[in-house]
Amino acid sequence: MIKTMLLLSFFMLISFTSQASKILIPMDADSQGNHLKAYGLVYFALEDQLSVNWLLNYRGGSFLISDTEDLRKECQIRGVDFEIISDTNAERILEEISSPSKNMEAVSLEKAPKIAVYSPAGNKPWDDAVTMALTFAEIPYKIIYDKEVLNDALLLYDWLHLHHEDFTGQYGKFYRTFRTAPWYIEDKKEAERLAQELGYSKVSEEKLAVALKIRDYVVGGGFMFAMCSATDSFDIALAAEGVDIAEAMFDGDPSEPGYQAKIDFNKTFAFYNFELERSPLVYEFSSIDMTAKRQIKKESDYFTLMDYSAKWDVVPTMLTQNHTRLVKGFMGQTTSYDPETVKPGVLIMGESKLNGEARYIHGVKGKGFFTFYGGHDPEDYQHRVGDPKTELELHSNSPGYRLILNNVLFPAAKKKEQKT
Repeated sequence: MIKTMLLLSFFMLISFTSQASKILIPMDADSQGNHLKAYGLVYFALEDQLSVNWLLNYRGGSFLISDTEDLRKECQIRGVDFEIISDTNAERILEEISSPSKNMEAVSLEKAPKIAVYSPAGNKPWDDAVTMALTFAEIPYKIIYDKEVLNDALLLYDWLHLHHEDFTGQYGKFYRTFRTAPWYIEDKKEAERLAQELGYSKVSEEKLAVALKIRDYVVGGGFMFAMCSATDSFDIALAAEGVDIAEAMFDGDPSEPGYQAKIDFNKTFAFYNFELERSPLVYEFSSIDMTAKRQIKKESDYFTLMDYSAKWDVVPTMLTQNHTRLVKGFMGQTTSYDPETVKPGVLIMGESKLNGEARYIHGVKGKGFFTFYGGHDPEDYQHRVGDPKTELELHSNSPGYRLILNNVLFPAAKKKEQKT
């Protein structure tokens, strides 16, 4: 009797295994214990050339992947929750998603994107939320900087992240507070040395050349993601092409008289009609950033992700996948954007209505895409110079970090035309 039961159990297991040809990586709040590692698991599956579908708006933006023993082991090793389902159940899920009455869509992910992080040598991984997210999720990336960009290395990559850079040549506008700090003095010397080595007389000129290369990369079909000061300083540098907006303490000579009137908003990606901050003693770059205008307490600082039609607006739906629509706010040198300075046609995907600010925006430039995300670190409310790093093991379900990793997978998707 016992032998018969064992044989029956064995054949039932064999029968189930033969049907269990899909792995579902749930991404809802209740079923997934490590959302951030799950993105790395999906990247692993893409590297292994497995079939991957991103199930938009289905259980928090889950993933459906071909079942292999290696993938199951990898899920267990990385601590990613998964469900083994039969082909029949997988088809049932896809059929539900395809229904016109459901605001869902299944998007095929085709390849593991090659990722570059624009960051100076010597930066610690915890200086940048994206680098931390990639490292924690175990997604490979390459560090590149000005030399590589100017030598057209961007052509090797599908996705580019801009570290918290100042593309205006004003050294992050840290002058007032840190001009006597050894690290500020050393960083300024190193930037000047690099600019001269590359054939430029000023750091602002060299940074503009880099910004123009990055612009061409996006226009040619690249995907760019930037956070904090890399967002508005990038657009300001483009708008100020050929105009000296830096004061003497930054580049050795005064700024150009009447430079505000010479700014060309047609050259920017995301912002227009902004006023540049003239004083070198003020931390902000321009009226784009709302950090100094914020009237909101930490306990109330949240922003809401917009809802899109998954079948009609696939791109913003991908970029806003989450297990919650409400995301904790966080600050940075550039915390958020004044909606009045956001160009028409640029999507505001995350906004704080309480403070009237845009936090997470996306747009198209030429054949490529860009996403700007305000703030420094989604799990460090007010990150300051010298603060300890964020331990992502304590924040493995962070909604704010999920937005970063949505963008990492974005180039892997077989795109569908956006309708609005």
